[in-house]
Amino acid sequence: MESINAEIFRAYDIRGEYPKEINEQTAYTIGRSYGSYLQEKYNKNTCIVSHDNRLSSETLSQNLIKGITSSGCNIINYNLTTTPMNYYGRYLNQLPGIMVTASHNPAGDNGFKFSFDGMINARGEMIEDFKNYTLNGNFKSGIGNINNSSIVDKYIEYLKYSIKYGKNKRKIVIDPGNGATALIVRKVFDSSFCNPIYINDIMDGNFPNHHPDPAVKENMVQLQKAVKDSKADFGVAYDGDGDRIGVVTDTGEILPIEYLMIIFIQDMYPRVPKKSFLYDIKCSKSLDDYIRMLGGNPIMYRTGASYTQYKVHTDDLPFGGEYSGHLYFRDRDADCGSAIYATLRLLEIMSKTNEKLSKMIKDFPKYYATEEIKIPVSDTNKFQVVEKVKEYAKSMNYPISDIDGVRITYTNGWALVRASNTGPNVIFRGEATTEVGVKSLENIYIPLIEKNSENIETL
Repeated sequence: MESINAEIFRAYDIRGEYPKEINEQTAYTIGRSYGSYLQEKYNKNTCIVSHDNRLSSETLSQNLIKGITSSGCNIINYNLTTTPMNYYGRYLNQLPGIMVTASHNPAGDNGFKFSFDGMINARGEMIEDFKNYTLNGNFKSGIGNINNSSIVDKYIEYLKYSIKYGKNKRKIVIDPGNGATALIVRKVFDSSFCNPIYINDIMDGNFPNHHPDPAVKENMVQLQKAVKDSKADFGVAYDGDGDRIGVVTDTGEILPIEYLMIIFIQDMYPRVPKKSFLYDIKCSKSLDDYIRMLGGNPIMYRTGASYTQYKVHTDDLPFGGEYSGHLYFRDRDADCGSAIYATLRLLEIMSKTNEKLSKMIKDFPKYYATEEIKIPVSDTNKFQVVEKVKEYAKSMNYPISDIDGVRITYTNGWALVRASNTGPNVIFRGEATTEVGVKSLENIYIPLIEKNSENIETL
């Protein structure tokens, strides 16, 4: 068996550069391990497989399937899908599954998102155990069957069946970023209650127009221009595999993801019996403020789609989301973490009012914040750097939360320092009631991160 780079096993998926870190042989080995692991540890002999439209995804999927079936495990192969479609396939069949994707990573990367015990992705210790099992290399042998199928029509029906529109038909711009959502966006929105305009809706794994990550401002410029030029009511952008959303208002401004979450929470609040809502540690205090103002219970949790999905599900919460644009709805049906579904929910809300999106948010709590600032630190040292920052905060007697990195609370704001789970970086984000306050946090923590990184590198 070809040796596998252990560093491709991340906190909530497997991810790396193709073909340097992940190649066809890697996919085969991961597949053989995954199929063996399902049978041995979970007594499962069938799983879901599909892939996104990255240039390497189809060949990796083919070799993954060879590996899974050579372990004696059977496959329902949905071929090209978005990640939320893969999740729906798991839900529909009540089976674990694996998705070939690197989500919002650069075009040259690829990887695998996978579950063992149902729809919710593996995370943390589960992945660590699977890594050790894979590196050990004692796999089962057998001949599994492959059932090639399509989930497109059932999935679109699933997305749309609970949506009830009002009287106001809205014009929207939709930017799939040449990613996997381009497979279905026209089938969804051409038959929805809206006037859709599409940009970058041809699948192309080179991502020629912009990188498919709506959490990065530069990737939203085309959408902002299209919304203003067409005088649309709002615009949406999706990441490469379709589980993250970014929104642009009617004025062409990027809508803070926390404001989008407030809109959804505000809408569902009167109808849900449980008034608790989840957000990740990177989110603005505006969410906490607004949920409390409604009378609800805000829950801050660690970053990571798998963790968010798990917590929302196990705590039976109606809704949860992340700063990166992952949103999970559970107020109407089974867990739904689709960017397209989030668009339909926003469209539904907007169809029941004459108000412009830019006006709907004008009274939401306002703070000043940095974007996610990534400071390059090696994978082997990034966690030590975060520990050094935590030691500094404790020495100053600042209140902290260490559920994910360290979030330091001040009377007029907060600072977050955490290790990235998807690359060799330490992440900083700060927020305060004034712009001067935010700048002060940057001036404290970015040099502190850089200094500690240099000190650790020279040990």
